[in-house]
Amino acid sequence: MSVQKVALITASSAGLGAQIARVFAPDFRVVLNYSNNKSRADTLLDELSKIPSTHSSPQTPRFHVIQADAASKPSVEALVKDTISTMGRLDVVVSNAGWTRVTNFLNIDESVNEDDWDKCFTMNVKTHLWLAYAAKDALAETEGTFISTASVAGVKPSGSSLPYAVTKAAQIHLAKGLAVILAPKIRVNSVSPGMLLTEWGMKFPESKREAAKNNTKLKRLATVDDVADQVRTLALSRSVTGQNLCIDGGSSL
Repeated sequence: MSVQKVALITASSAGLGAQIARVFAPDFRVVLNYSNNKSRADTLLDELSKIPSTHSSPQTPRFHVIQADAASKPSVEALVKDTISTMGRLDVVVSNAGWTRVTNFLNIDESVNEDDWDKCFTMNVKTHLWLAYAAKDALAETEGTFISTASVAGVKPSGSSLPYAVTKAAQIHLAKGLAVILAPKIRVNSVSPGMLLTEWGMKFPESKREAAKNNTKLKRLATVDDVADQVRTLALSRSVTGQNLCIDGGSSL
């Protein structure tokens, strides 16, 4: 009898995180995480519960929701502890939390805000390290995988702000470092989407969204569906580690 695998997805009540949860829901047991919007997480939970399980012997609970603040190390540690005590194992961690403040990337005066740097570094670098560290023993047991959501801004200087781009570059390098450190039991990779028209992406003016589309080689922006499907592919692959997958329509070329 095959054991049903467990995936923990942070920042998963909406947007990309929610779509990743939908993609994992048929055959994984899924732990959702939200920071403050409980009703949105509960709505997603209801939706996921209606997705039929394709697993031959689905275990319970299939889904679990945990509130946690990704900016707090003790909160991240408690999130992992709760996941393991409720689900009994951990096979996949998708570290999807992040933060930025939208500025004019080309305006250096907007790029020297200390609070922006501190918050970006906490949310785009340190939280992923805390989560990987908290989950490492459980992931080693299952020979699991850790995947973090970075950004094409970390590959090609661009995006919402300089602190965001620089810390996303650090996040990508962190994933590579962890891939070296946590091998051979745990695979660690990152995905770097281009602009996604999520609730967050729609905050950009239409002119910027159109420019981003025109800047791609495929003349289309990646979708949350594209990215979620690639996260699942990385989770299932036994042979990929230390890679950063740009899902950006070729905008970084």
